[in-house]
Amino acid sequence: MSAPNIDANTPRSQGLYDVATRRNDIIYVSGMTPRKAGALIHTGQIDPDKSIDEYSQAVRQAAGNALAAAATQLREGEIICEVVSLTVYVNAPVGFNDHSRIADFASAYFRDNLGQKGVGSRTAIGVSSLPSNAPVELQVIVSVCLSG
Repeated sequence: MSAPNIDANTPRSQGLYDVATRRNDIIYVSGMTPRKAGALIHTGQIDPDKSIDEYSQAVRQAAGNALAAAATQLREGEIICEVVSLTVYVNAPVGFNDHSRIADFASAYFRDNLGQKGVGSRTAIGVSSLPSNAPVELQVIVSVCLSG
């Protein structure tokens, strides 16, 4: 992913913080939910009675938002090399055990968009609620390198 392209779909903070902060060649991205043009595309806790695949689009949207937020910090001639660290917060009821399968949608998205490096380390955490009743929230740390 290269060159910042800020438009209506570029993630905006939902509070008093920056969506991404850069230190040297590392970009720290704030928690990203599955918002498109500012509105959540999916809400509520993960339903263990539904197919995990029903959450793919929401997780992929959050992952895309994370890359878009990171891209706002890129300079001319730079790209995102890899996701160094990924934390996936899953809004799940007690007893839900497939957090890693939900997180796999994000890992696959990053691999598809960044190549085989995709994701370095990853954590999936179950929580009882998320902001605006989002089903997932992703926090990423990415590394930057020169394109080419």
